[in-house]
Amino acid sequence: MGITLNPYLNFRGNAREAMEFYEGVFGGKLNVATFADYHASTDPSEDDLVMHADLEAAGGIRFMGADVPNRMEYTPGTNFSMSLSGEDEAELRGYFEKLSDGGSITMPLEKAAWGDTFGMCTDRFGVSWLVNINAAAD
Repeated sequence: MGITLNPYLNFRGNAREAMEFYEGVFGGKLNVATFADYHASTDPSEDDLVMHADLEAAGGIRFMGADVPNRMEYTPGTNFSMSLSGEDEAELRGYFEKLSDGGSITMPLEKAAWGDTFGMCTDRFGVSWLVNINAAAD
């Protein structure tokens, strides 16, 4: 098994809701552990916040997330994007529609200058998504 790179998303108090939303979009298996589960809370009011969530879905989709405790700085959606790419147009269009539901479409899913179909959206949790449908090979 080689090295893997998994995007890690941070939230402020709604990590469980967000990761359950993504589980609804992508399917797969979601594992969630709270700060209390790890005996890692320094503030009892944060015991039920998510310390670590891991979503693993079909097709190699895997990412993680957590709630940022109040003692740490949190700025949503400013320093990352999630990128989905592949050849299955129907599946990728479906993800784009589900992700943009309740959020906003920054760039519609359309033919791009490089030949692929590309779009950008921000989901209802402030996460920026890039979707690229690879053009069919000649």
